[in-house]
Amino acid sequence: MLIGDILLAQNLVTSEDIKIALHRQKENGGRLGENLVALGALTQEQLDRAIYEAPRAPKTIEDTGIPSGNLLRILLKLMYANTLETASELSAAIKLPIGVVNRLIQEAGDRKFLESLGNADQSTFSETRYVMTEAGKRFAIEALEQNQYVGPAPVSLTDYQARINQQKITNERVEQEKIEKSFENLIITDDFVRRLGPGVNAGKSILLYGPPGNGKTTVAEKVAEIFANVIYVPYCFEVDGQIVKVFDPAIHKPKFGGETDKKKNSGLRREEFDGRWVPCERPVVITGGELTLEMLDLSFNAHAKYYEAPLHVKASNGTFIIDDFGRQLVSPEDLLNRWIVPLESRIDYLKLHTGKSFSLPFDELVIFSTNLSPDDLMDPAFLRRIPYKLETVGPSREQYFEIFKMVGKARGLEISEEILDTVIEELQVNNSFDLACYQPKFIVDQIISACKYQGSDPYIDKELVVDALKNLYTSSAKGAGKTAAKSANRDQSKPAVAAI
Repeated sequence: MLIGDILLAQNLVTSEDIKIALHRQKENGGRLGENLVALGALTQEQLDRAIYEAPRAPKTIEDTGIPSGNLLRILLKLMYANTLETASELSAAIKLPIGVVNRLIQEAGDRKFLESLGNADQSTFSETRYVMTEAGKRFAIEALEQNQYVGPAPVSLTDYQARINQQKITNERVEQEKIEKSFENLIITDDFVRRLGPGVNAGKSILLYGPPGNGKTTVAEKVAEIFANVIYVPYCFEVDGQIVKVFDPAIHKPKFGGETDKKKNSGLRREEFDGRWVPCERPVVITGGELTLEMLDLSFNAHAKYYEAPLHVKASNGTFIIDDFGRQLVSPEDLLNRWIVPLESRIDYLKLHTGKSFSLPFDELVIFSTNLSPDDLMDPAFLRRIPYKLETVGPSREQYFEIFKMVGKARGLEISEEILDTVIEELQVNNSFDLACYQPKFIVDQIISACKYQGSDPYIDKELVVDALKNLYTSSAKGAGKTAAKSANRDQSKPAVAAI
């Protein structure tokens, strides 16, 4: 990991800044960071903070926090499985500095696990090649029988706990202007955004509830995208000799410099950052009806003999969204009982199959999204532990028209008052359905598909609208949407949300 990668990930400099600083470095010498400061690309304080926040590479085996025997097993498994021969190859695979790897190689040599084959070539920068002895191969095979994890060295449980606390989601202040900008393409009231802002900054838990199709999932996803800080996620950590994998490419998005920048920097001295940690965006985990209690506990692979971290651990320092809460395979009561302590104490307890238990900081913004009645899902004790509760309801006629016009404009259609009257009459007068924010997009998509079928340019008329609305509901559902008060007469202070 280069200092340029870190600064780019933090959005403190641009690729052009790096390019200019590299040119200056060739002429004047010094470190890349020092040249960036001299050019005014960032301040010394910003540079110091970026370097301080990044995990520092261990200088010795003891600094890794992992017993040397465990590191040696991983090293030989990597060598055995990937046919690695040189210290630099092993360093890149195990994500430890050359100095630490050389110490492990020396230990392996002392135990007759490796022997030297001489230099790889006769160039000035040639490296010594190593090959495993029969004793080394047996040791690697025995290590694979203990567990089949082959990859970067783990970090210690203590280091992982400290890192989660160091990069808490509440460390990042989300300004009002940023939240407003994030929601600028939604039809949403200022009152809703004003109440949402404190919940985002509190970093605890938020309940979004209300009828379906009015933007709860959209709001939750927008909230998750607001955060900008870079965090460091370990490939895995070790507890009581067991490996627990954390980094998940499907969830964690690395924040590195581009490949072009890496090639340009390849000949530079690397700063001493710990490669066992990956700089990432704050993670976002979205789970719906598939959520089970087992997904919130360590998953032990009986064949590979190592663990996969549960979803909420992978979401540490980020956002965990439970969509369609109340419709999971696990009952709401069981799920809430599982999380009632973590939400209150901000600490979660996990257990290995050996019976060993350990704790991890529970640091994430949890968002519950449901179209069911919260009072039916949660008892008062749990509702009390969710400090922010926001309702999304159907739009008024004016809000609905605004959404309709914006969606139509994006697809090349002009929505008139006459078309709106047709929709209102068909939905509310003839069938007693409430207006919902998702309906305009549904109608426009149906009209575009009908025009494509006809082989004509997109256009809109009453017949196409009525046909589209017939796909919105079934005949048996007519009247099901009838409520005591029509959507058009709803309280204007309540939010209507729709993505454009």
